[in-house]
Amino acid sequence: MMTRTSLTITLIAAAALAGCKNSDHTIVQGQPDDATNTAANADVQLPPSIAASKIYRCADNKVVYVDWLADNKTANIRTDTNGPPTQVTAPEAGQPMTGPNGYELSGSATEATARIAIPGHPSQSCKA
Repeated sequence: MMTRTSLTITLIAAAALAGCKNSDHTIVQGQPDDATNTAANADVQLPPSIAASKIYRCADNKVVYVDWLADNKTANIRTDTNGPPTQVTAPEAGQPMTGPNGYELSGSATEATARIAIPGHPSQSCKA
C-alpha cells in the first residue's frame, strides 16, 4: 500500500513538473518612458486643507458647522454635526461663497461672525 501511494505521488509530481515551461526569465532594469508614464504627466492637484472648523449660532437660533478651507475661497457647510457637507465656493478669495440649493457664506476663518444662508433659512448673521 505504501509503495502504491509513493508511486502515485511521484507520478503526480512528475506530471506537474512536466507542465512547467523551462525558459529564461530576464528582468531588465531601466527608466520608464516619460511619454507613457501617465502618473508623471498628470496635473495632480490636492484639495485644500481645512484651515479652521467653527460652529456658528445664527440669529434664528440655528446651529451651522463650517469648515473653512485653506484656499480662502472654499468652505464646507453642515447643518448637522455628522451630516453631509455642502461645498460653497467663490471665484476669488474674500468674495461671498455660493453653493447649490441656496447655500451662501460670507466671511473668513479668522472672523468671529459670518453671514450664512442655508435652504429654508434666509441669509443672516451668525456668531462662532
